[in-house]
Amino acid sequence: MLPYETLQEAEFSLRRNLTFAETLWFKYSSRKSDYFLYCHNTIFLFIFYTLLPLPYVVAELMRSKKIDKFKIQPKMKNSLSDMLTCYRKVIQTFVLAIGPLQLFSYPVIERIGIRTGLPLPSGSELFWQLLVYFLVEDYANYWLHRLLHFKWGYEKIHSVHHEYTAPIGFAAPYAHWAEIIILGFASFLGPMIVPGHMITFWLWMILRQVEAIETHSGYDFPWSPTKYIPFYGGAIYHDYHHYVGGKSQSNFASVFTYCDYIYGTDKGYRYQKEVFEKVTQSTLQ
Repeated sequence: MLPYETLQEAEFSLRRNLTFAETLWFKYSSRKSDYFLYCHNTIFLFIFYTLLPLPYVVAELMRSKKIDKFKIQPKMKNSLSDMLTCYRKVIQTFVLAIGPLQLFSYPVIERIGIRTGLPLPSGSELFWQLLVYFLVEDYANYWLHRLLHFKWGYEKIHSVHHEYTAPIGFAAPYAHWAEIIILGFASFLGPMIVPGHMITFWLWMILRQVEAIETHSGYDFPWSPTKYIPFYGGAIYHDYHHYVGGKSQSNFASVFTYCDYIYGTDKGYRYQKEVFEKVTQSTLQ
């Protein structure tokens, strides 16, 4: 909750006029508790997870030749029933694991100092903090994910996520509840190291969800803006990890490719990528 009763008090404290965004934030958040604002994150995750995979669902059902040429595993087909079943199971996990994890993790968020007040973060602050969050999460996720591919971790926990050898958008968070908690730690690690504003935290969780859905979409669209992000893995990168399945010792990283390159866990993928690109080029000609 903001420590100001009026906009004038806030401007007097900051010794300047509030920006348009800060005025909107003041009007929305001034009478809301920090805990209530933090709980918005759970709502955002549910909304984005429900809506963002829908274009991929439509593409899967249309089976248009113009779209199918971008499908990474074109022989794999998913019915509407299959995809809705996946969605239903994920929502169950969401209610039982993700939701409670978000709600009961607030004391950690409060302790590390994620703030809700004014001023709002600048554009450059947002960019650099989000970049740190992505890099920290990617590195931590690489090792936690790799550990889950050891025999016990895979058989007891991670095999659930690998039920989809050809992933779909709805399957991005499809996993054992224990995996949600284990890999969720990697997502919280960046904000714990470099705490910022609650809006930055919301945006981080949303962007990470958007990225996860894209990499599990099953499609490699050449017009995706993520193609211009250095060292970004993308759908084809993670799809290979699912395609190989339980025996996979490749492409453990969640977002970027540098960890797999440094630690030598991308050699099989690099070979297969060359083959895939040759097939794609011959298809487009």
